[in-house]
Amino acid sequence: MSDTTSSNAAPPEASSGMTALERRASMTLASIYGLRMLGLFLILPVFAVYAEHLPLGHNKTLVGLALGIYGLGQALLQIPLGAASDHYGRKPVMIFGLTLFALGSFLAGSSDNLYLIIAGRAVQGTGAISAAISAMIADATREEHRTKAMAMVGMTIGLSFIISLVAGPALYNLISVPGMFILTGVMALAAIAVIIWVVPNVPMVTHSEELQGHWARAVFTRPLIKLDFSIFVVNFLQISMFVVVPLALVKYAGIPLLHHWMVYLPVAVLSFALAIPGIIWAEKHGHMKAVFVGAVALLVLTMLGFAAGYTSALGLIAALFFFFVGFNVMEALLPSLVSRTAPPSRKGLALGIYNTGQSLGLFAGGAVGGLLAQHFTKEAVFLAAATLAGLWLLVALTIKPPAKRRQAQAHTAQTRQRHARAG
Repeated sequence: MSDTTSSNAAPPEASSGMTALERRASMTLASIYGLRMLGLFLILPVFAVYAEHLPLGHNKTLVGLALGIYGLGQALLQIPLGAASDHYGRKPVMIFGLTLFALGSFLAGSSDNLYLIIAGRAVQGTGAISAAISAMIADATREEHRTKAMAMVGMTIGLSFIISLVAGPALYNLISVPGMFILTGVMALAAIAVIIWVVPNVPMVTHSEELQGHWARAVFTRPLIKLDFSIFVVNFLQISMFVVVPLALVKYAGIPLLHHWMVYLPVAVLSFALAIPGIIWAEKHGHMKAVFVGAVALLVLTMLGFAAGYTSALGLIAALFFFFVGFNVMEALLPSLVSRTAPPSRKGLALGIYNTGQSLGLFAGGAVGGLLAQHFTKEAVFLAAATLAGLWLLVALTIKPPAKRRQAQAHTAQTRQRHARAG
């Protein structure tokens, strides 16, 4: 039984609530995303400190490259693998990508040479399965439950982030960073097993008329480009921040690396509890635009707060809390908006381009953050991030939440009927 079956009909309507298939598909696919992201996030709170003990480890440019090069590998393959998932099925692409991710993890874990670690991180990045996962979730869910399903992914990412911030320093103390890379590879193999034996087969929703015309005109639209830019900025902020924040917590807040979880856990949990219910409420009552713009404005202020309060323990903790609020909102909201904006038959490709923006943000955040920290000041990292986020705020003001597809289709049908009568 394959997940490549095409269908011209959306999933059947239900009077209320998600169906059993929708819940199972959303939860299992979210778990795949979570396992993969946990492997990535585990090194974020510790790598900058670990690297100081390596040859050339005081070179923040190389440290930032090691954190961000994963995103460049992702950027190279997100679009082709997203498009491949439209043609060959979601599951085969996910298995292939996770295999590459595992190989890169084992390569990075086999050496304490910074250049080999960078190479391993690059191979990890070629396991670009985000688009295939998001597209399969979109295949499995109706529009009225799409944001809820994507919120499950956002919640899983947030939970992975929280676990990594808590477990990362403890694992670093037990098995160090090489052991954490090996553990990441093992988790990737476990995710492959979940795909094969647990994730349900879901037919891909396609509409043959949407395949007419050049593919670029379907996915390089202004609404989608704005969302692609949005996820670029979100991940730029995240990675550039972690080039310097762990060291700041040690140096200025006086918190040993092993105890960083005492900061990360409460601020992440509280921000997570605030962000996700807020998104669901906003969608239900039609306030998505306000939530989107508000979250972007919050991230601008957060980056300025980091720059102003970098040497203050209270300033660091407050900025971390507000960063996590905005980050969690975007992680749940953006993929839902993309899947609802893109044509159904181009979801994999559109999400591949979206995740390329995400990956480029990861790479740029690490590379630019490392360069600025190395050659200028730590505050310069946050000021550059605030400037980029300020540009994003201007873009966010022009973003319009997509109309529900059934409403758009009904409007199109009415327009055609009027034109037919007029003709």
